[in-house]
Amino acid sequence: MEEKVLIIDFGSQYTQLIARRVRELFIYCEIHPYNNLKVDLNSFKAVILSGSPFSVRSEDALHFDLSKIKGVKPLLGVCYGAQYIAHFNGGKVIASNKREYGRANLSEIDNTDPLFKGLKTGTQVWMSHSDTIEDLPLNAKCIASTNDVKNASFSIIDELVYGIQFHPEVYHSVDGKQILKNFLINISNIKPNWTPDLFSTKTILQIKKTVGSDKVILGLSGGVDSTVAAVLLHKAIGSNLHCIFVNNGLLRKNEFQSVLNQYEGMGLNVKGVNESKYFIDLLLNVKDPEEKRKVIGKAFIDVFDKEAKLINGAKWLAQGTIYPDVIESIS
Repeated sequence: MEEKVLIIDFGSQYTQLIARRVRELFIYCEIHPYNNLKVDLNSFKAVILSGSPFSVRSEDALHFDLSKIKGVKPLLGVCYGAQYIAHFNGGKVIASNKREYGRANLSEIDNTDPLFKGLKTGTQVWMSHSDTIEDLPLNAKCIASTNDVKNASFSIIDELVYGIQFHPEVYHSVDGKQILKNFLINISNIKPNWTPDLFSTKTILQIKKTVGSDKVILGLSGGVDSTVAAVLLHKAIGSNLHCIFVNNGLLRKNEFQSVLNQYEGMGLNVKGVNESKYFIDLLLNVKDPEEKRKVIGKAFIDVFDKEAKLINGAKWLAQGTIYPDVIESIS
């Protein structure tokens, strides 16, 4: 069984990049919003707190109870996450004299700390924040600085807790991946044994166990997300998967038939529904883009619902979508 990392999302634009870097290290991770964390914390080996557009000094600061994590599991705070750990554990975060955005260099590094193993002084990092940590908690020590940011990184003594005010997940942080590797593999002792193939195999087994011999209906868009979902479902339940691919009249020339042929070539049980005239007629004289979006959305639901009712005995509705959509739907 793979060892997992929990990424708690505070709304950062870079959260998905954190997950990508973690998985590039062959470690499985999951992103969950700070305000809807319905998971078993015991099932995760380490925790990462993301950045955020909010300030820990603000009345609108995003709060999360760290009592079951801090000092219990290895914890890494990135930007807002680092400031949150410091500010609400006896430290002090203040507004920076100027917004710190862009490239910077670590002018001082504590090479005895395992977080910076293999890094050299001067390595480039990426800053993106308007607050800075003025004072650390009493039981913390500074382990890296830049010319402008004294407490660019800190650790809490006798706890596997770290904070960094830069973003190791972005390309511009040259040794960012090494820092994440140090935290996850060297400090948290996570085995890097996760692969996409392992995820695929596990997902197919879970579908078989959950769905059994029931019928499943899936709407296909022609895109990557719904297609991946269809292939995984097909491998799990075969012809009990019923796919519906609707032509809304807005596809490129000959795309409907081309995509339909590809789906059939994959062995999918798919029905193509050409409702292009229906959609185009509804959109006639509709000029406002937002209104067009609503018309298209409602029309698709009506068509899909009509076709779904023709499939007798279906008990499950499947959806393939991207990770950010899942996070936004439950946050």
